[in-house]
Parts: sequence; C-alpha cells; structure tokens
Amino acid sequence: WDRIAPGYDRTNTPTQMWLGNEGLRRVGLRAGMRFLDVAAGSGALSIPAARLGADVLAIDQSPVMLELLRARAHQQGLTIETRVMDGHALDLPDNHFDVAGSQFGVMLFPDMPKGISEMVRVARPGGAVLLHAYGDPHQIDFLGFLIGALQSVRPAFSGPPMDPPPLEFQLADPKRLRSEFAAAGLKAVRVEPVTETTEFESGKALWDWILSSNPIVECVLSPLTLTKEETEVVQQAL
Repeated sequence: WDRIAPGYDRTNTPTQMWLGNEGLRRVGLRAGMRFLDVAAGSGALSIPAARLGADVLAIDQSPVMLELLRARAHQQGLTIETRVMDGHALDLPDNHFDVAGSQFGVMLFPDMPKGISEMVRVARPGGAVLLHAYGDPHQIDFLGFLIGALQSVRPAFSGPPMDPPPLEFQLADPKRLRSEFAAAGLKAVRVEPVTETTEFESGKALWDWILSSNPIVECVLSPLTLTKEETEVVQQAL
C-alpha cells in the first residue's frame, strides 16, 4: 500500500469522494460528531466527513497513505487527525465514536469479521457503523472491461478465480454483509445498493486507475506476464 499510495491518491481518492459523501449523508453524520475512518487510504471518506464539520480520526496501516491524506486535508483547509494503526486491533476506547466508517477498506481485511467487530466496539451505543463494499462482480463495469481487454492478448483468460472469491468480493452478497453486521452485535442493519459512476479520459487512464486501486490487482496480472507491447494493446482495447 505504501508503494501504490501516490497513484491511488492521484486516481482513486478523487473519484471516490462522491461515494464517501453519499454514505455519510445516509448515516446522518453532522458537524461536531466524532467520526472514525478505518483503512482510510488518502481520504475519500475522511475528507467529506471533515467537510461536514465532523471531528475526524483517520487510521491506516500505511504511513504514506496518511501522509498524503494530511497533505490533501491541509490543501483544503481541513483538520484531520491521523494514526498508523491495524484495523484488526484498534488501539481505541470502547463506545467512543458517533460514527465508525470504512470505504473499500475493511472489505479487504483477511479477517474481515474482526475488522467489523472492532468498528462496532468503538462506536457508541446509538451511533452508526458505515461500510462501503463492492457488490456483484458481474455488475462492475470496469472489471468486465478489464477482462475483455486482457482477452485481446490472452484469449484464455477468464478473470480472477471466484471460488473462493478474492478479498474484494468477500462481502459482495448483501446477505453476507447483513449477517456479518448482525454477528458483530448491530441491531438495526440496512444494506443499500448504490451505483457509482466514474468517467475516464482514455483507456490508458482507466488502466492506470485499475492498477492503482489495490495491490491485489497485481496478483491477477502478474501470472499473465504482459509485455510492453501487449500492455499497449490492452490499453487500446480499453
């Protein structure tokens, strides 16, 4: 995550702030509330929360991500506290935050249930827990576009193995998401679909965005050993 952080901050963070703001609106985050952002990256959820006037603590395992978050916040005149921390074991008190949230973060945790239970632990009674996760991979356009483009140079490629699903999609089933929240002790659970639209100026820009999205993408692409010429063909196909 440290290594891909500059690309992630350049590509993913700006395009995903709309979604962050939408989730915060749905859980009713307001000025003066205490907000925790788990696996915050460089601020796609923290920045909108700070804009709403919340008292924001952003935690992430990557110090480079948090450095970029602080720079982005400073540029916008926002104050956000940051701490390097493992979301599996939050060094934070019980019942402290009005809202605990994670956007495309806890969904990637190897021990995802532990990540959710930690968010619930630090949220106050009557507070809220917000989690953004990918839905059905068959309805994610950029993934379908990527598979189709890769097939232009590797016709046998059918996409990442789905049994078991990659970490990105371990919460894709709404029933699984609901059950994990219930198992963590939440009583009033809502699972709501949101359609996020992202625009790209070119196939190369989309390729750059995908490569910067998370290190797991490299695990999918590395066995293909694409040459420079093949990569150019893939970008053109995109």
